[in-house]
Amino acid sequence: MEHAGTQPAPIQTAALEAAPVRERRSRASLRLALRRSGVEPLWRLLLCALAIAGGWMALWLRAPFSSAAQHSARREVFEARAAARVAATLGSLKGPFVKAGQFAANRHDLLPSSATTALAALRDRVPPLAFPEVRAAVELELGAPLAALFSEFEASPLGAASIAQVHRARLPDGEAVAVKVQYPWLESSLRADLAWVHAASRFFTRRRGGVDRERLFAEFAAGLREELDFVREARVAAEIAANLAHDPRVVVPRVLSSHSSRRVLTMSYAPAVRVDDRAGLARLGVAPRAVLEILTRAYAKQVFVDGLFHADPHPGNLFVLDEPGAAARPRLLFVDFGLSRRLDPALRREMRLGIYALLQRDEAAFLEGMQRMGMIAPGAREGVARAVGEMFRGIAGRGGPLGVPAAQVLSLKDEAKRLLQQTPGLQLPNDLLLFAKTLSYLFALGAELDPEVDLMQLSLPYLLQFLAGQEAPLSRAPGATAAGPAAG
Repeated sequence: MEHAGTQPAPIQTAALEAAPVRERRSRASLRLALRRSGVEPLWRLLLCALAIAGGWMALWLRAPFSSAAQHSARREVFEARAAARVAATLGSLKGPFVKAGQFAANRHDLLPSSATTALAALRDRVPPLAFPEVRAAVELELGAPLAALFSEFEASPLGAASIAQVHRARLPDGEAVAVKVQYPWLESSLRADLAWVHAASRFFTRRRGGVDRERLFAEFAAGLREELDFVREARVAAEIAANLAHDPRVVVPRVLSSHSSRRVLTMSYAPAVRVDDRAGLARLGVAPRAVLEILTRAYAKQVFVDGLFHADPHPGNLFVLDEPGAAARPRLLFVDFGLSRRLDPALRREMRLGIYALLQRDEAAFLEGMQRMGMIAPGAREGVARAVGEMFRGIAGRGGPLGVPAAQVLSLKDEAKRLLQQTPGLQLPNDLLLFAKTLSYLFALGAELDPEVDLMQLSLPYLLQFLAGQEAPLSRAPGATAAGPAAG
């Protein structure tokens, strides 16, 4: 979610109080009723489906009069437009629908690349909620008029995401803050929204044999419920801040509990520039290489040592503080801890054993780990084994798992996507996909900012610390499975 950028002029909250309160509440109540009942999502999704069906019908009618090449080209255009239309509809509905799109964008094992590419746009491009509804939500949550809570509150948000948007504001004592406001209907409409998402997930994955749809949906719903709890987000942010306190170059916003609740989160604010803003970094005299070094070490410690990590490292959530001395000693600001994960000790253990298996080129041990984690559907082991063998050969050809240059990590990621899409019965835990996605975002950002920086080398000390942890490779008799206590 955005933190800084071109700033609109501050709006005095006293002037905003002139808006008709009764009209605001009436509109909010009507939308809440429509959303809670499931009517609003239904008609929007139906309109989307009808438009896509019309496009498909036109494509089908033209097929007899087109060459195979023309039909193939038109089909590609149709699929891209259909995916974009779905993404736009989900974005307008926000909440679970945007989250479902983001979740699906990571499921390269279930959807074609045309769909995952379009849905990936939902990561940081969601239409904002109208300000009167934002103000009503803040006043209801914090139990006071906006003018009593803040001396200034900007009507235009700094950024809008799946479950909330952020506004710049100022407390009565003059402190600058950023206020994250959850869309007001989400909690009360969650049951109906999840029912529609569940139905859609069953429809779109019906052709994927062996997929455990119920497990996928349960993982999705549990993650969403966590994100809707801003008290949890504040707690996670504080824990990550404590974990990274050894590095003064990393900054996590301070949460102001006096102006926060389960659905409103008020944090300290400081001017900053996005990590991908080359002009802004040049103005500060900060080299992209310095930013990448701080960022890589911070993430390597989170994912390999702490097991709790900020899982949304796109440029809208990562900033360099705009302050004196930034050129000599830049400081990196993390924002938006709603999407964060604590890796289960059992998963950390299996990840460690999986890396050992890669190092030893032991495909059988790797497959056993996948089986223990429920990643292989019944009857699919043979096909999954072929895919694992291909992956092992690809990694070996690049120098092994610890010797892969950063420049080749993204090509490995593309090969992994292809294997996921082409291997029936392969179903990955969402936390593992989120972990992989986080690292993928980091390597893509590194390639964009400074391809000469080797993120693998920067991460290696933390990875070795992870490998030297409590879990060690287990000696196995042929055909035996690993056993022992799970620990992180």
